[in-house]
Order: sequence, then structure tokens, then C-alpha cells
Amino acid sequence: MSAWVTKEVMRWGCFCSRRSLWQQSNLMGKKSPKYTSFPSQQLAHIWGTKHHQTCLESNRVSSVRFYSKGTIHREVLEEKEPLSSPLTKSSLPDENQSEETAPKKTQWTSSLMDRLQSCGSPSDVLELTSERALTFKQISSCLCHIWFSTKKMSTDNQRYELQLMFEHPGFDVLLQQAMTSVGRMSNGDVAYSLLSMVNIGVPQDSRVIQTFLRNCQENLNDMDERSLSILASCLRNLEPSNNADALKDGLRMVVEARLPEIKNVKALQNMMRMLGKDAPMGLKRKFEEKALSMSNRFSLLDSHHIITAMAAMKFHSKPLLDICCKIIRENINGIPFNQLFETMQSCRQLQYRDSELLTDLSEHAASMIDIWTKKQVVLFLSVCERLAFCPAAVMEAFAGKVIENPKVLTLKDLLCVVKVYSTLNYDLQHRKQQFLDSLIPALVSYLPKMSSFELLKVVYHLCLLGHFPSALLEPLLQSSTLEKFKSTDPKYLVNQERMFQTVNLCLHLEHPVLPQPLTVPPTVLGAPVLESGAVIPELSQCLQSMMEDRANTTLQERVLLLGFYFIDGVITKPLPSGTDSGGAESRPRIAVLFPAPSSFCFGTSHPRGTLALKMRHLKTLGYDPVWVTERELQSTPEEKRTDFLRGRIFPEHRSQAEVEKLNTNQEARTVHSS
Repeated sequence: MSAWVTKEVMRWGCFCSRRSLWQQSNLMGKKSPKYTSFPSQQLAHIWGTKHHQTCLESNRVSSVRFYSKGTIHREVLEEKEPLSSPLTKSSLPDENQSEETAPKKTQWTSSLMDRLQSCGSPSDVLELTSERALTFKQISSCLCHIWFSTKKMSTDNQRYELQLMFEHPGFDVLLQQAMTSVGRMSNGDVAYSLLSMVNIGVPQDSRVIQTFLRNCQENLNDMDERSLSILASCLRNLEPSNNADALKDGLRMVVEARLPEIKNVKALQNMMRMLGKDAPMGLKRKFEEKALSMSNRFSLLDSHHIITAMAAMKFHSKPLLDICCKIIRENINGIPFNQLFETMQSCRQLQYRDSELLTDLSEHAASMIDIWTKKQVVLFLSVCERLAFCPAAVMEAFAGKVIENPKVLTLKDLLCVVKVYSTLNYDLQHRKQQFLDSLIPALVSYLPKMSSFELLKVVYHLCLLGHFPSALLEPLLQSSTLEKFKSTDPKYLVNQERMFQTVNLCLHLEHPVLPQPLTVPPTVLGAPVLESGAVIPELSQCLQSMMEDRANTTLQERVLLLGFYFIDGVITKPLPSGTDSGGAESRPRIAVLFPAPSSFCFGTSHPRGTLALKMRHLKTLGYDPVWVTERELQSTPEEKRTDFLRGRIFPEHRSQAEVEKLNTNQEARTVHSS
């Protein structure tokens, strides 16, 4: 359950008055008679932290330490008179009742479990628990069903139902029962109850949660694989505390000792997630070895869980990732969207990109374009953009959907769409202008809701696409908007200045037709770049060797153009014979670029947003841009690098093989854009 839902629920549960929404929900404003016997004034709220209550069962007399809001409490548990509530500890049915009462107990247990399945909300469960005392097993079942009943609710419904639950007088009683009976529960029931209480929002520093954590510490060695798995799943969502941290440390040692015996993939991935990125590398390697030994039994769901668990551990295992991705590819039509999205997110976090998997996912997404919601398509495109992968078919089909009705997209989705299409530099060709024109009115309608930084980002990405709508540029460059950028956090300042510098260059170099001239004031541009990029020794050596036999041709390395664009090398060629001489700017100039691999869409030579813009501006300034990638240079034998570079820069020196390779790359870029 989302953290913000939990916080909202606890804000109501802990700080609101006891004015009961539960009472308001009763028909005709009448109070349910079945709660009149509850002496709620005598029952402390278990989830409050300042009330002292018995933590373990009465027949265990021991010194127990547990923590609440940073304070250490020590209590010696003694036999005490039960509270007057009919559902408190003294009235809990013993699991070992006499044979005379066994038939009635069995009948009640069966009846309760059957009726529990029909409960559709936490309040329904609490109504049921008020009828009579519960056994230890039933307490756990009721807590679990409260959690299960809310899992599939909408966020708003969850908030309302959980608020009703915390207002319900029976909830205090149920938690009191759980805390006083924890010592007689089975390990599995303790683990499930703890997981349920954490997930429905019982405060983690409350006495009941800390009591359950302490019980788990005491019985950790006796827990079976399933109980350990449930406990690991619970600990992932627990905030740091003395008891939680101690339990995590203990669980790590138990898991490491029992790792060879684990047979269930779900249990394995739960433990991997719980240990997380702080697990020692040696233990991560043991997990990898164990997972590989079980890989022949991986299902589609297992593969998804293992990938997300590796992401939680920040552990990249290529053999394991390859196996899981192969299973996903073979069952791609059976993967739900949420799993697909989480798998791609995890691959991004692990910096793992498999071209076959991404291609298959793209084809699958294109086939689902009319089934998925627009929100789901936007999420898919966003994770593709983070992977630097361009799903051309999806982007082409989705553009048509946007053109039909862009207003159905939220502001967040619109901003994401503009970013994706600009960053991946996807060319819609004849539909590009229609696509962009359809986005602008929708974006303008959200202007009152946009922050100044969101407005800057959308204008920046539209500039990357070569689109300059005055309806967005003018509000951005108003003095009232620019004033807001003066309070930018220093850690975001460099990125903000970079975007303003890009917008300024686009306005200066591309001269868009606008109702009125617009310029970016120097106050938001920041300081100019003073240093050029680093020297690439291999490239520099090849460029210098290449120039030795070329008369009247000059080489200038590490050039900073317009205080913004860095060029590894500028080669100025002589004018053709018989041409009137002129200045250096009139002579043919080649800009040699050495872009990072991330400057291209994955698996292609198609330049992404900033590199594509740089090439567009270099052409505007009269340069012929030529790039050479690190992979190309490193894969070429050292003795052939100069010839390779000469053929790339000077077409007249290209071999037939190089011409064919260039034609192939050009065809690939054309297919990528179409």
C-alpha cells in the first residue's frame, strides 16, 4: 500500500478527534448495539506509544525490551487481572480446549472462516470479530483479511475504509488480542499478522508492532522457509528501529546459513529484496549461484521477481538476467502491464539492455496500443526513453492517438510525451507538424498549473524538436516568471542554465517566426563555459597523422563554438581551384565529433536529442558534421585507424567497403525514423 496513503490514514487515526465516522455510517444515525458492551474508555489504543500494556502471553514471565519512538521500555510481565472487555486476553479461547467444547469451537471456527470470505472491507471484518472471542489462528486470519480486502480498492476508497477502520472501536480490541496472544501463535501466523498490520498502516513504532518484532527475534531460528519469506517481505517496508534492525541482522545470518536448503523461488527473491543493496558482495554471489541452480524451474512470474530483486540489491548478474529475459520473451503475451513496466524499470536500474528483449517488448506494445490506456503507453514510452531505446512502431501509433485527442492527457503525461519524442529524436516526417500543433493547445490549457521549471522543460524539449510556440515562449520569458528562477536550488542550477542556454541558441541561430522578438536575458544564462572538453589521445593522433599529406588544409583541435558547443576537431579545407579566395569562414569546414555512446539510440547510429540539435546547429553555421564513435575507433586495428578516419572525413578517400558500410548505416537510420 502506498506510503502516502498510510501517512494520510495515520494522520486521521492518530491526530483526529474520536468523532466517529463509523457512527456516521450507521443507518439513520443509530449506534450499533453490539458495541455498547465495549468499555473502550478502559482500552488503551494499542497503536499509541505512551500506554503500558502486557506484551506477551501471561504464562511467560521474562524481561522484554522493545522500543517506541526512540525510548527503551523494560517490563517484567506478571500475571495480571484481565481487563473487563469480553474480548480481552482472559476471554481468548485456548487452542487446547477440552473435548466438551471442541465441537462448538470447531463449528464457530468453520463458520467464522466461511463468513470472513464474504467480508468486503475492514469494517465488515471488525463487525464479525465483535460477535465472540477469537482463537489465535482466527486473530491472524482477521488481520490478513483486513489487508486483503483493501489491496484491490482504489486509492480514495482505501483511504476512506482505513479511516473507518481506525475509528472503529473493535480495531483497538483486535490489536489488543493480537498483542496478548502473540506468544501462542504459530510462527507463520505471527509473520502474516505482522505483515498485515504494517501494510494497513499500524504505526511501526507502536507497542503491538514492536512486540511482534521482538517475538520474531526470539523465534527466528525456529521459522520455516515460508515464514522467513513472509518476514523478509515485511521487513522490506519497515523503517529503521532497534528491533527492526536487529531482526534484519538476525534474518540475514539465518538466510545465509540456510541458503542451500531454500527450494522456493518466491522465498529466495523475498530474501534478496529484504537484504537489498547493503548485502555483502559475497552473499550476493551466493544468491546468484542459488538462483542459477533453480533457473530451470523459473516461471514468467519468477523471472520478473528475480529481475526486480536484483535491482533492489543493485546486483548485476548477466547470466541470470539473460535467462530471465529469455523466459520473458518466450511468454511476452502473458505478461501483465505492471510486470512489464517494472521489469523494464529494473533493467534500466541494472544498466542492462538486451536488443532482442526490447524489440519484442516494442512489438508487443504496438499490438496493445488500442488495449492499453494512454497512461500505460506513456509509462512504456518513458521507460524506453530512459533506456535510450526508440520503439518506433509505438511512437508512430501513439502520435496518431495524440493527434486525435491530446486533451485526454494529463499535464504530467504531456510533459513526458514531449520529452520522449525530443530526446529520442523521433521524426514523424509528414505528420510532425500536425503532431506538434496538436500538443500546443493542450499544453497552453495547463499553463496555470505549470510550475516555472515545468514550463522551462517543455519549451526546452520543443526547441530540441525545432518547434517554437510563442504561446509558451512568451510566458516563460516574462519578467515575473524569470524572477522565480532566482530561488532555484544550487544542485539544479547547472541544468536550469543549460536549458536556458539551449533555448537562447535556438532563438539566435534558427530565427523562428514569432509575433514579437524574444530573447533570453543574461541573468538566467549563467556563466559561459570556459574550458573545452578533454583530449581523446587516439583521435588526436589519428587526426594529426591524417593531416600530414594534405596541403592547404588546417586542423584545429578542441574548439569551443559560441561558448556552448565543443568540437573535437575542425578541419578547414582549401577552396576549389579557380574559386575566389575569401576568409576562413567561406572555406569548407568539417566538424569532427567524438560523441559518447549514450548520444545514440540503443542499437542504432541514430543521434538522440542533444547530439541531433548540435548537428543541426553546426550545419546552420556552415559546418559539415562528421562523428566517430569510441566503439568504431577501438574496434579498428591501430595501424588502420588513420586510413579509417580519412575515409570517414574525406569522401574521396573512402574504400568501397566503407561506402557500403555508410550506406547500410544510412538505411538503418531511415528505417529507424520511418
